[in-house]
Amino acid sequence: MAVDYEQAGELKIGQVGIANLRIRTLDVDRLVAEMRSRVQRAPNMFGRAAVVLDFGGLSQTPDAATAQALIDGLRAAGVLPVALAYGTSETDRLSQALGLPLLAKFRASYERADGAAETTPARVAEPARTAEPERARPVAAEGAARGGNAGPDGASRSGGGAAAGVQSSSVGLIQSAPVRSGQQVYADGRDLTVLTTVGAGAEVIADGSVHIYGPLRGRALAGAQGNNKARIFCREFHAELVAIAGHYKVLEDIPKELRGKAVQVWLEDEQIRIAALD
Repeated sequence: MAVDYEQAGELKIGQVGIANLRIRTLDVDRLVAEMRSRVQRAPNMFGRAAVVLDFGGLSQTPDAATAQALIDGLRAAGVLPVALAYGTSETDRLSQALGLPLLAKFRASYERADGAAETTPARVAEPARTAEPERARPVAAEGAARGGNAGPDGASRSGGGAAAGVQSSSVGLIQSAPVRSGQQVYADGRDLTVLTTVGAGAEVIADGSVHIYGPLRGRALAGAQGNNKARIFCREFHAELVAIAGHYKVLEDIPKELRGKAVQVWLEDEQIRIAALD
């Protein structure tokens, strides 16, 4: 009988696309109500979204019963807590008691690379730098992934696969082909320019600014590593979500008069601002 040496499953480390919920006040009912409101306002964005719970903003780590009550409440609200963010040894013990993984190197975009916390928490987790299958490179997060992997051009991709037509340069990353639903393009440490459409369900991310010379129907995230000076420029605005340095707005929060317009998006006084370019 021939022996089958091929593995039944192939394990790769990919792009971490998980929202980070930083707990400021341990009020389970309030936290659950806030999350339910987010899911109701943007169900396509937050419904069944993977969430990492970060208790690092609290003076004391909660007990297992309280943490479990929060997890159960968040699940009922429509999201899926999947792990705890790194922290103290108490957080490690709590993760074991809850049966959840501890993402020991998970860092949201409100925390600088040196580990020091910013004064204002961000609203969305940063897209992590990815690990290539054969050539190791530093990553900003480890844990459950959406299945993306990085190419040698520095763009990470997930979901429906690699977006074709990527060109790399020292100035920025240029995406010449449409970014379709389920695809992701990530400009690592630079700006991203998309010459055509970003479809619904697609995601474009840059550590710098994002320039889109076609319709934006998916998600655009600029300043992914915390650069609050980054901007998003778009010729035709129908975005599901826009975010800068972790602060975000979803379609339901965007004035209707701006939809379909050429716009720029920037961060001012820790609030997302959107204005027409015309």
